[in-house]
Amino acid sequence: MAEPDTAVTRLPPAVMWFRRDLRLTDNPALLEAAAAGDGRVVGLFVLDPVLLSAAGKPRRDHLLTSLRRLSDAMDGRLVVRSGRPVDVVPAVVREAGAVSVHLAADYGPYGQRRDAAVRSRLGEVPLVPCGSPYAVAPGRVRNQQGRLYQVFTPYHRAWADHGWRPPAERATGVEWVELPSDGLPAYDEVAGAGERAARGRWTRYLDELAEYDDIRDQPDLDATSRISIPLKYGELHPRTLLADLAEARSAGAAAYRRQLAWRDFCADLLTRHPDAAWKPLRPEFEEMEYDEPGPAFDDWCAGRTGYPIVDAGMRQLLAEGFMHNRVRMVVASFLVKDLHIHWRHGARWFLAQLRDGDLASNSLNWQWVAGCGADAAPYFRVFNPLQQGIRHDPAGDCVRRWVPELRGLAGAAVHEPWRHGGAPGYPPPIVDLAAARTEALRRDAAIRK
Repeated sequence: MAEPDTAVTRLPPAVMWFRRDLRLTDNPALLEAAAAGDGRVVGLFVLDPVLLSAAGKPRRDHLLTSLRRLSDAMDGRLVVRSGRPVDVVPAVVREAGAVSVHLAADYGPYGQRRDAAVRSRLGEVPLVPCGSPYAVAPGRVRNQQGRLYQVFTPYHRAWADHGWRPPAERATGVEWVELPSDGLPAYDEVAGAGERAARGRWTRYLDELAEYDDIRDQPDLDATSRISIPLKYGELHPRTLLADLAEARSAGAAAYRRQLAWRDFCADLLTRHPDAAWKPLRPEFEEMEYDEPGPAFDDWCAGRTGYPIVDAGMRQLLAEGFMHNRVRMVVASFLVKDLHIHWRHGARWFLAQLRDGDLASNSLNWQWVAGCGADAAPYFRVFNPLQQGIRHDPAGDCVRRWVPELRGLAGAAVHEPWRHGGAPGYPPPIVDLAAARTEALRRDAAIRK
């Protein structure tokens, strides 16, 4: 008599296509993948040459380090493939016999085109979006007439009223299905990358959050959370942060929530206006006269403008792939209003260099400074780098940290070295601020006639 067949028939696996969600906790798409695949999941990351070519070394190094950390948390079973997603994802589905592909929705211009192409190529295998990199996905926050917002303050109020889902539970019992992997290209490991490190940094920062509103504009204190970096890669989700902030009643917590709302607002705007990545939201600024990048732009990129707070910020960017937010506004204003160079040149430089380089936040913040975006600062608002340095780096500690030529100058003297005998090796100012402001206002008046 034949033995009874006791084999358990397993469902085919599902594919979890990781993108900007390099974490296992609070990942709704992963939960859905696990459910669809009866616990069996192919964890996939595609090294897309389109995105890799647009990222500078700081972003690539952080991404690849974070992928290594994610794979370690998956018992080394993250499948990494290089190539066009429209080719790679269907190929992995065929190899695994997968029933579905799960992912967090991408609202960026390129991401939407890419996902539509992949969906079409998959045929009958569904591409299932769940969640997004934002607390509230683009298009969700509307006024009473059902219209989307153009101005941040009413958006922020409606965003808070709309609310967001609580963090998702961690997927447990996942069986990671092994497939051949291309592995990771060479990279320099980044300390602090990965989900575990991001969570630790955020937990420690919660103890300092009450002071955030008082000190967030002071680059000398280096007191910001730098959580923009793990948010970029999805090592943390803003839902997680907002859940931890829910009981906080301090002005610091309120200011931090407002920053998360601004991030969502930028994504909302770019989803509606994909050209805003490189074109002004206010069309009259298409007629603005700008100078072509030249030696002055090169000096700006290298931190050799002769204005210490500008140079400190640009050198920090080159050294760390990061810049304090207040200094970002100062250096952006200097490029656009004092050097009269189009903001998109600065935005591209930032996007290539920043570890937290996010298209929506980057472009819309540059437009805010340039006066050509939604809810933008007026064009005549010019961030005077001398005043900004003295006000926000009063003892000159930030400048001395990043501009070693000026370390011989004490206190606030570091912001005006030409008044104190100069410093060997440090350049004189490359532009006269008063004349540059007058010229900026002339160009602005010309497009308003």
